[in-house]
Amino acid sequence: MSLSVSRRLAAVTALAVAGLFASAAPAALAAPTAVAAAPTPPDIPLANVKAHLSQLSTIAANNGGNRAHGRAGYKASVDYVKAKLDAAGFTTTLQTFTSSGATGYNLIADWPGGDPNSVLMAGSHLDSVTSGAGINDNGSGSAAVLETALAVSRAGLQPTKHLRFGWWGAEELGLIGSKYYVNNLPAAEKAKISGYLNFDMIGSPNPGYFVYDDDPTIEQTFKNYYAGLGIPTEIETEGDGRSDHAPFKSAGIPVGGLFSGADYTKTAAQAQKWGGTAGQSFDRCYHSSCDNTANINDTALDRNADAVAYAIWSLGASTPVPPGPSFENTTDVTIPDSPAAAVTSPITVSGVTGNAPATTKVDVNIVHTYRGDLVVDLLAPDGTVYNLHNRSGGSADNLVQSYTVNASSEVANGVWKLRVKDSAAQDVGYINSWKITF
Repeated sequence: MSLSVSRRLAAVTALAVAGLFASAAPAALAAPTAVAAAPTPPDIPLANVKAHLSQLSTIAANNGGNRAHGRAGYKASVDYVKAKLDAAGFTTTLQTFTSSGATGYNLIADWPGGDPNSVLMAGSHLDSVTSGAGINDNGSGSAAVLETALAVSRAGLQPTKHLRFGWWGAEELGLIGSKYYVNNLPAAEKAKISGYLNFDMIGSPNPGYFVYDDDPTIEQTFKNYYAGLGIPTEIETEGDGRSDHAPFKSAGIPVGGLFSGADYTKTAAQAQKWGGTAGQSFDRCYHSSCDNTANINDTALDRNADAVAYAIWSLGASTPVPPGPSFENTTDVTIPDSPAAAVTSPITVSGVTGNAPATTKVDVNIVHTYRGDLVVDLLAPDGTVYNLHNRSGGSADNLVQSYTVNASSEVANGVWKLRVKDSAAQDVGYINSWKITF
């Protein structure tokens, strides 16, 4: 981070942003055609991520003890990452810039395929400060992003969006590399980036679990992942404006990311929910010579690396929904506690020609104290049932989600209903609003 300013539970295998869950229908009705779900995000092997960290540590040891901008250790780090990506089938680009009288490097890697007009990008800074090897800051983020990219290759992933990965130089001097990249993108290319995910310090030895609160869709994706693990998160504030998401955000590009803490002090409340030591900084070796391979919490690194992959698979595979007429119901509907019957919220659609599209979008906003109790269905005008949410998400509260439904067999005009049932006792809530877009 700049000086300038586990295992996945079954519940989180669902798409976080635009996934469609398994369709269901009454026996008297034909089962609706469902949009194919995205491939399940992989479990990123911790051993692989740590192997990259070991290589970065060796590179630093062989080059004056650091991997800082303008030093031989940084260029060797870039060469290591580039070689891995080239062998995995990525198209890599080495972008050069000058800062403090030295040549700097950004490494960009594009995965073939996907919509070139909708680019999902993930990145991390690869440089360290001059005082140490920078294994948590930011070998951790760089290694996790690298291993996720290699997992994309191993899976032969064919996402809807075009995937791009970046490793930035001279972040520690004031976000120099990422600023150079963004500032030199033509306006048309900036407009193609649908989101940038930043990972800076994700293996802190006394870790917290912090999520950027910038773009709400990206933020919710990460929150969904951690909710599935039963791990509470907090909004990231320590690194605001201090890492490589900032230039993207300034350019109007949606951003998000993860962070496990730097030199802020962990509170007693944070230690109670996350473990670790209260009254001690999240990373006592922040920007110090002791930021070496011993300065990593394996559990945090494992969870966060898996979260990187979860976001890439979920956001990268989300189905673009072309803009069309939208209809919304904002009337609150109380959801009674189990075993009460399901409730519905209707929307009358008119003026739409022909059938609903294969990319019918349903936005749901439900306030509830335990979303793992909820079963949520979309009912077409002829009574066909499309299941949207089936008791996933664990103990997290509220269900604010977008779904894409192949409703192309349905006449668009008519009364559509959102049906919600609470399937377990002791929690309550209400339908706040929902919207259907054709």
